[in-house]
Amino acid sequence: MAEKQFSGILNGAVPGEPVKKDENSRRGNWGNQIEFVLTSVGYAVGLGNVWRFPYLCYRNGGGAFMFPYFIMLVFCGIPLFFLELSFGQFTSLGCLGVWKVSPMFKGVGYGMMVVSTYIGIYYNVVICIAFYYFFMSMTNLLPWTYCNNPWNTPDCTGVVGTPLANATFANVSAVVSGLTEIVNRTKRTSPSEEYWRNYVLNISDGIGNFGEVRLPILGCLAVSWVVVFLCLIRGVKSSGKVVYFTATFPYVVLTILFIRGITLEGAISGIKYYLTPQWEKILDAKVWGDAASQIFYSLGCAWGGLITMASYNKFHNNCFRDSIIISVTNCGTSVYAGFVIFSILGFMANHLGVDVSEVADHGPGLAFVAYPEALTLLPISPLWSLLFFFMLILLGLGTQFCLLETLVTAVVDEIGTDWIIKNKTYVTLGVAIVGFLLGVPLTTRVISLCHFLHALYKGHKNYFKDVEMMLGFPPPLFFRICWKYVSPFIITFILIFTVIQYKPITYNDYVYPSWSLIIGFAMALSSVICIPIYALFKIAVSEGSTFLERLKNSVKPDPDWGPALQEHRKGRYATTGPESVEVRPLKEELKDEGKEKLKKKETEKKDEIGLTIPGSNGSTLNPTPSA
Repeated sequence: MAEKQFSGILNGAVPGEPVKKDENSRRGNWGNQIEFVLTSVGYAVGLGNVWRFPYLCYRNGGGAFMFPYFIMLVFCGIPLFFLELSFGQFTSLGCLGVWKVSPMFKGVGYGMMVVSTYIGIYYNVVICIAFYYFFMSMTNLLPWTYCNNPWNTPDCTGVVGTPLANATFANVSAVVSGLTEIVNRTKRTSPSEEYWRNYVLNISDGIGNFGEVRLPILGCLAVSWVVVFLCLIRGVKSSGKVVYFTATFPYVVLTILFIRGITLEGAISGIKYYLTPQWEKILDAKVWGDAASQIFYSLGCAWGGLITMASYNKFHNNCFRDSIIISVTNCGTSVYAGFVIFSILGFMANHLGVDVSEVADHGPGLAFVAYPEALTLLPISPLWSLLFFFMLILLGLGTQFCLLETLVTAVVDEIGTDWIIKNKTYVTLGVAIVGFLLGVPLTTRVISLCHFLHALYKGHKNYFKDVEMMLGFPPPLFFRICWKYVSPFIITFILIFTVIQYKPITYNDYVYPSWSLIIGFAMALSSVICIPIYALFKIAVSEGSTFLERLKNSVKPDPDWGPALQEHRKGRYATTGPESVEVRPLKEELKDEGKEKLKKKETEKKDEIGLTIPGSNGSTLNPTPSA
């Protein structure tokens, strides 16, 4: 009995209720619910948790930033996460197929595909650079330790003296103290920064000059795409097994680096710099904007990945529970990563004799410049470098799996034939090859409003009934309020805040030309423009003699809209029977089934006792068999 209950938990059954065998044999499901949770954690917990959140935290008030951050998590992050999971799970369709609910808005799904394409191309390039650093760390001496390399300039100043390759920490401290005057007098260029700019990227003199393809980076890009393809070769059946390692091992590495970091001199000052609250910044709108943006983008909402991953769940899986677990794990990882990063940066700042702010950075600057430089100060530095970049690779792959699966699932669901489903591997291979080719230029030298799903979902009341039919209980009142009022307000705030805070893009002292900014804006708008273009197309091809009739028909749900399996198509989704019956919660259905079974047992019991026939005078006669 205990084994059956544990199996029910693994398969995502609603607690306290029997497990339903609702396997979607045609499309496929997760092997068990742990695979879905780990995949979603890997999708949400990405590079931004390590290289963006810690920087935002110390820049926006340290510990004080945690307050708006968790407020945004509760009122926007978790509700939107649950919304997307429930949407995909209810229909068992990807980011295109779910819009059978209101075909005119299918452009939102195409917009999600565009966003996932852009992010997938960029993400795999970052992964390939992490692969490159990982391979370059397989040496006795990290190549960015000293300033005596061909790519270094006269401005390079290392934290480790060239003659002291095997020096003790006391000697290193002495050398670094001697460098403090130089560091404070001039703007320091570190060997790790010059290795990054002049050797790894070999940056050209402008965005218009592509230069030659960096063959080592191109090779690593091919490696990263091959790894992603092999992990997704059987869809969620193969990726669900891989995530047992890719989603959990980064926490092992983070813990190892954290333990090593807090034992270093100056680590506590770095952590204090990270957490010391500056409460006056709570009143700054920019702090709240950064908190909302970080929650929104860290969880991966509106990219289509959450809908896609949830579409492989079984119909009665408790996605409400999953949304809370995954969202809290994601945010907890961000906070934990901050301790890992700032303990090392505090150690580095202590040896340089400068403030932590002088060595703190974010984005690629943190992952490929600041942190690698700090690692050169540690004994057996190649080992720590291998661990760090291996962690970055796994974090990137966890997100990349879902981005690629989002595109593949959208294509397969849209075509929907038995042949395309059976040969899904070829679709995965095709998408991977196209992604690799589109990423090649990056190896040279060089939708959020869709969350108003509830407003489009034939009315929010129908959506609440659908969730109740699926989970056995309606969405909590708090989530209903957030979906209808709070979350849309926060998303609108993020949009306005982003526009107000916009500044022309620069890279160090280089200012990008106007034509490149126009291309950037065009790429940003390409996901949004899908919505009105497809809406106009759908209205044009819909039935009706007037514009209003076509508009009404274009937003009507497709006849195939609803649960994927026939056993779940009840109530207004029923396709058989003379009339539709009222949708009832899962618990009520099970209760009625129990009553029917009990009534049947009582009838059988009476049949066993025998029948009594009343006589005309009120007496009872026991019938005897005829002779």
